[in-house]
Amino acid sequence: MLAVALGSGAVGAGLVLLAAGKTWARGETADGVSSLHVHATGSQMTALPGALALVGLASLVAVFAVRRAGRYLVSGLLALSGLGVVLAALLRGSDHGPLDSAAAAATGLTHATALHTSTTGWPYVSLAGGLLLLAAGLLALRHGSRWPAMSGRYDRPGAKPATRRARTAAPAPVDPDRPEDLWKALDRGEDPTD
Repeated sequence: MLAVALGSGAVGAGLVLLAAGKTWARGETADGVSSLHVHATGSQMTALPGALALVGLASLVAVFAVRRAGRYLVSGLLALSGLGVVLAALLRGSDHGPLDSAAAAATGLTHATALHTSTTGWPYVSLAGGLLLLAAGLLALRHGSRWPAMSGRYDRPGAKPATRRARTAAPAPVDPDRPEDLWKALDRGEDPTD
């Protein structure tokens, strides 16, 4: 499940970020003399999917940096970012307000509108990416407690140890004449010169 969640999250975020820069809608407008073609990219239609894809990607990485309740929180954020991308792609993918703004900018007329509008397939690519992010978040919520976490090896001294073995094992005394003892002390995060 770990590989599936990582793959779907990474691919989903990539699809959303790719789709954000592509043309989502096209249309035409007239300036009184000729017909002009106008278009709006995904980020012009709505900046939300791209931002949520970055949040989802960061959450995907953060799932491995946290433990217990923090992992559930980050997994939930990953799932919510995917859901947000899906909703934004559905609700804003067919909005032609940005096309009207592009038509007004192209003609120099504030009340110009885009005619003969059409939607491309890129909002659906963003929607698919959002679904993949949502799936990664749900998988992390369901199976994330069994996934490996980052080591607590370099946590500050006095912090709660991450494993039972670390709680019960007492550090071996350091013999300054034995280089291997010095290295082992360094590996444990101790200062052998003390």
